Amino acid sequence: MTIIDGNNIANQIVEELRAEVSQLPENDRPCIHLVRVGEDPASVSYVKKKQDTAAKIGMKGLVTVLPESATQEELFRLLDKLNADPSVHGILVQAPLPKHMSERDTFNHLSADKDVDGLSVVNMGRLVQDDMSGFAPCTPSGIVELLRRTGIETAGKHVVVLGRSLLVGKAAGLLMLQKGPFGDATVTTCHSRTKNLGEVTKQADILIAAIGRPRFVTKDMVKAGAVVIDVGINRIADASRKSGSRLVGDVDYDAVAPLCEAITPVPGGVGPMTVAMLMKNTLKAFKMRK
Repeated sequence: MTIIDGNNIANQIVEELRAEVSQLPENDRPCIHLVRVGEDPASVSYVKKKQDTAAKIGMKGLVTVLPESATQEELFRLLDKLNADPSVHGILVQAPLPKHMSERDTFNHLSADKDVDGLSVVNMGRLVQDDMSGFAPCTPSGIVELLRRTGIETAGKHVVVLGRSLLVGKAAGLLMLQKGPFGDATVTTCHSRTKNLGEVTKQADILIAAIGRPRFVTKDMVKAGAVVIDVGINRIADASRKSGSRLVGDVDYDAVAPLCEAITPVPGGVGPMTVAMLMKNTLKAFKMRK
């Protein structure tokens, strides 16, 4: 059984990007502008991680924070300014947004050429049309890169995606359906309304779990020899930890791992790849602008 080390693979990508960016003039390097609304602790942590990674690569990582009371119109005015700024190559609006804001409208307000998270209607539409000239969402792209760098083929395999979110499930399925290397899979998408869910997931050669429920996938839902990609990040109580909690995935790792050909841990699996692929998209946006 192989434990797919997302930290190690993400670090490889970051180092590759750093080497490429280091060849550019210091006054002309990729710039990502991160926008956060409110003080959600997880969002604060994620934005800082992205800014730190940009700095490590040698990119500019700028951050604007709006108060949680900001209106949708105030956010749009900021995005209009960033869309028009030629020194900004990529823009990311950190989700989740406050309840009074529309995430869909916000993602669609970004210039498609700066939408490095790949969630706008234009970039998602490109993905549907097998047009990779834009940006694919970072987490699904990270999954493909994990499989590619681990040498796990997808062609002809049955990929079951558990979850249908815009952020992960839908895009992951589309990427696996793409014609060409690390696509060409037969894809089934499951969700909370799927009947006989365990019977469907047990057919998977590659199971992508992105349902957002801690340790939901049990060993009776996975066939022997499957590859399991766990996208879930769930915090559960743990009295043995100083913090009183710990992170677990959507898969019951201890029970499922012995069955698998390969599996990603949580933390240290898919999570680090999301940030690495965001930086890769930002460099791509910079090159497109040039």
